[in-house]
Amino acid sequence: MPSDRHARRQEARTQRLIDDIVATAQQLASSGANIGELKIVARALEEMRGGFEMFAPYRGVRKVAAFGSARTLANDPYFRVAERFARAIADAGYMVITGAGGGIMEACQRGAGRERSFGVNIRLPFEQYANPIIHGDPKLRSFNYFFTRKLFFIKEAHAIALFPGGFGTHDEGFEALTLIQTGKCQMMPVVLLDQPRGTYWKTWQRYVEEHLLRRGMISPEDLHLYLVTDDCERAMAEITHFYRNYHSARYVEDLLVVRTNTPLPNPLLLELAAEFSDILVAGGIEPCTPFAVERDDPSTLHLPRVCFRFDRRHYGRLRMLIDRINAVDLPPP
Repeated sequence: MPSDRHARRQEARTQRLIDDIVATAQQLASSGANIGELKIVARALEEMRGGFEMFAPYRGVRKVAAFGSARTLANDPYFRVAERFARAIADAGYMVITGAGGGIMEACQRGAGRERSFGVNIRLPFEQYANPIIHGDPKLRSFNYFFTRKLFFIKEAHAIALFPGGFGTHDEGFEALTLIQTGKCQMMPVVLLDQPRGTYWKTWQRYVEEHLLRRGMISPEDLHLYLVTDDCERAMAEITHFYRNYHSARYVEDLLVVRTNTPLPNPLLLELAAEFSDILVAGGIEPCTPFAVERDDPSTLHLPRVCFRFDRRHYGRLRMLIDRINAVDLPPP
């Protein structure tokens, strides 16, 4: 039976990867790594194992990673904006991931509620404690390393919401944008949400345009990778609309396979191929059926999809293509 053959191939592939992990550990030991280096690898691997285990039951649920200052007080307008946004996005069916601390993180978890929240805490000698909303919940995990913690923020998120914050907020925001801009993570919406008539992110936007864009350090289309707004409903729409027709994407060798919630008609595909010919290496945008390697994600096999040879460089333009797909009114499948 084909399903039996696929199961055997999956088992063989899994075993090869486990063997690779063991072989890498043995090579590390034989290369003369010291105790400190071995501790880093062992702890990082354990933190990743625990993170994978925590998120595994929720793979089918879309999630928003939220960042902002741990020092924001409950009477601050930013706190109220974050709480309102998190409540609205949870009501739309999303779960919220925060750093589990106080300030904006607690505001988002108050809004989303304990049942719709994850906490990925970081062990620090100050400030970072688990807030009372998520404290003691099985969806809370503490990390020793920022890099393993960041892995789960990006890997598990389907959208990112940034609220005003300090160095950590900017670090996380710029890292997310860098990963999206370079194709090192899934394309996803990024919103930078301010209080009504606030200037925090407008000032940031001005810096990006005057110093990064004007000097050619980023491309004009990179500005499509995020949205600056002081309107909670606009931030919500940016996230939910992103998944209106678009579902997800993955590479199969040199093809980018885009899965959609509704089949895309051929006239639209011809329009898109002409409009975005600058990012197509060769050929057009064609309908396709699931590839064999996609069987490792059976939840998507029923979805229609298209494929094309993307240049793997202009991700701002790819985001614009996705926006065009989402802008079209399509009949239900």
